[in-house]
Amino acid sequence: MNDHGDPNRAAPPSEIIVRQFRQVLVWPLQLTPKEGSITATAYWERLLELDSAWQEVADEFTEDLSDFQERHYAEFVAFMPDVQHFLYGEGRTPHSPNTNGDSPIRVFRRRDVAKAHVALHAGEPVIALDVARVELYFFYDIDMAVLAVEVACNDLSLEQVEDMLFRFGRAYPTSWESSGGGAHCCAGVSLLAQDGTVLAKSDYEQKERYLGFVCEHRAPRLADHWDFLLKPLMPHHGSEGGPILYRQLEHHRIPLLAYLAVDDPYRIAREDWMRLGLAARPGRPGIPPFAAGFLEDFEARHCYDRFWDGERRHDQTATRIICSGHAFIMVGEADNAVFTNAETGILAQFRHQYFLLGLIAHFHKAALLIVRDRLASAISQLRDYSGETVKRFKREIRLSHENFLRFTHRYWFQEVSNQPPAQDLFKLWVVHLGTDRLFVEVREEVLDMIDYLDSDGLRRQATSVVRLTVVTFFGLIGTVATGFLGMNLIDLTQVSVLEKLFYLIAVLAPVAVLTFYTAAKSQRLAEFLEAMSDERRSIRQKWAAFARVWKRGR
Repeated sequence: MNDHGDPNRAAPPSEIIVRQFRQVLVWPLQLTPKEGSITATAYWERLLELDSAWQEVADEFTEDLSDFQERHYAEFVAFMPDVQHFLYGEGRTPHSPNTNGDSPIRVFRRRDVAKAHVALHAGEPVIALDVARVELYFFYDIDMAVLAVEVACNDLSLEQVEDMLFRFGRAYPTSWESSGGGAHCCAGVSLLAQDGTVLAKSDYEQKERYLGFVCEHRAPRLADHWDFLLKPLMPHHGSEGGPILYRQLEHHRIPLLAYLAVDDPYRIAREDWMRLGLAARPGRPGIPPFAAGFLEDFEARHCYDRFWDGERRHDQTATRIICSGHAFIMVGEADNAVFTNAETGILAQFRHQYFLLGLIAHFHKAALLIVRDRLASAISQLRDYSGETVKRFKREIRLSHENFLRFTHRYWFQEVSNQPPAQDLFKLWVVHLGTDRLFVEVREEVLDMIDYLDSDGLRRQATSVVRLTVVTFFGLIGTVATGFLGMNLIDLTQVSVLEKLFYLIAVLAPVAVLTFYTAAKSQRLAEFLEAMSDERRSIRQKWAAFARVWKRGR
């Protein structure tokens, strides 16, 4: 048997039962503060003031040892020290017990949503999913929130799981089918409370609502059930001044992590591994989801097979991990307690360590996209290079530079773990998301903007120096003349104070007018002085330069 699976043992996806299935959606959103109002450090403070279903999550790393579990410890030690400070804060020390070592992450959770009823296709039975978590993550000094939604279900067919991964995380439809439903979307999604009360339903089939919203606001409209989960956060476009506004950063497919426990993962066919890893739609057995040439190096590009061997020639728990950037999939044996244990097994690692890996990876990319968006927004606000818009542009660019520096030194991690699987998978994740390349591009854009501002500032300073030099040059003529003639041309020693004041004003006024007039003509006078100092120019050319000083409409 090879790593691709034995075709004699491979089974159709409809015959493979996924005993445990979990899907976690990780959705970064850009927060947009209102003018002169909410800043990047106050979103969660505003949310605390509102009457909503969101409640702040207390720090799980309490000082009470009875509440501190082994999984907390395993999660903590999986990360490098700087990442530990980012995720959990620094806590208190005996030498500084009052130190504020809180994490820069603030987490909110809502517990009103208990179930999600999903109809993948019209006329098919509804699949009841348990909603294990609905959390909202805020980050200090970053205009971003990340919505995390985890759902779970048992005893689904592999075909249903593939379809769930393909359809469930759709923020909005990109087109519509002839039947009226949203293309590639679930036929229906209902969010239910613990008592069965329907809290929200999807509206993918409401084509006119989506068309009208884009026509009016030039922004996509979210499906109703996603909009419900985010409230009181409201979309930046189309809202009537909500308390916290957001806008989407990427496309309509929400990034996901998935965990599958099956009886025998070796029965999964190669084309189904591809569908899982790429979150592609189910298909006929033996037919890959995309062209053969595109999928030729699928295993090398996307599969992390440290714990996977088609011939089972190792002692590790059989676990195959696939990462394509958008999707992160873990598949293992349902009858192996090491894989399914929710406290100390791989399931616990998936829900905590690997979830946090995905959170950091998508947070990095989203933060860089926000910086890029700010740069583009700052440039777009320039209006005919008027003084006010130029001033606002410079302020926005310098603020973006400061934010980028804070992000780089506080949040940018090249390595997150010294454990080889976590380290390798994070690097694979970053490669598929293109974060390193994006970081270099954004950094160059920020530095280009700062170089432009610095060069513009130097140019303005040089112009000011030239003008001051011109004023000083012509002022020197009067200074030398009065110095040579002396200040006793008019004897003012015997006159009254009022007469002295009169003479002072009589001299000061024309001198001031002459100085300001010289400053106004300083650029032309500078050109005249440059012409006078150029020995290659004729007397006529120099007089022409002098005449241009007094011309109008230059």
